[in-house]
Amino acid sequence: MTDHGQAAYAVRFEWGPTGAAAIGADADIAVVVDVLSFTTTLTVAMERGMTVYPYRWKDARAAQFAAERDAVLAVDRRAADAGGVSLSPAAMATVEGVDRVVLPSPNGSSICFGLAESGLTVVGACLRNRSAVARWLAPRLAAGERVAVVAAGERWPDGSLRPGVEDLWGAGAVLAALDLSRASPEAVQAAGAFESVRTRLPEHLRVCSSGAELVSAGFGRDLDIAALVDVCDELPVLREGKFAGTK
Repeated sequence: MTDHGQAAYAVRFEWGPTGAAAIGADADIAVVVDVLSFTTTLTVAMERGMTVYPYRWKDARAAQFAAERDAVLAVDRRAADAGGVSLSPAAMATVEGVDRVVLPSPNGSSICFGLAESGLTVVGACLRNRSAVARWLAPRLAAGERVAVVAAGERWPDGSLRPGVEDLWGAGAVLAALDLSRASPEAVQAAGAFESVRTRLPEHLRVCSSGAELVSAGFGRDLDIAALVDVCDELPVLREGKFAGTK
């Protein structure tokens, strides 16, 4: 497991909750990337001044969890009414009068929730805030801290991990802005994947499997927001179970 955990490297890259546990076992910071859902919506919510609580997906205790924190429980974007709070970044950009939100998701949010008690510093990243995250990471890497970058991925119908290329690009976008001299081969390849599409990123997001699914479901505006690079200075850091900004 030491080799699989990329322990020889200060900068690492893996997929999903199992990968997060493997490469985060002896790391100091976990950067979770979920481009078409959780972390993009998270940055939008924080730009609007909201406190965001991650939570497991389809957990019957979510409503009680939200009530105990005087927060609104977000729903799947397909289940939201007009103007409702959901995983849609476009919908989140129009929400008014909400200060605290519980934002469950099957991938990014669940991974963050699972890492909350690990002792790692957990950061939410996407294309929108990738440079803000990289700027925050740089002095910590220089001081000897170890960073695990986790692409959340998607799920097949049987619940197994489906690596989503959009999260490879999002994780690679953060990695490409870092000093990779002490990075694992996996991290270097992720950075290269982003560089290979960066000049045509919106187009590629729309035609990849996850993007095409959202377009066909009528959520093309979510892709427009997710494809924006370096437009957000929010740095979501998970503290005491909630994300608060540190710019």
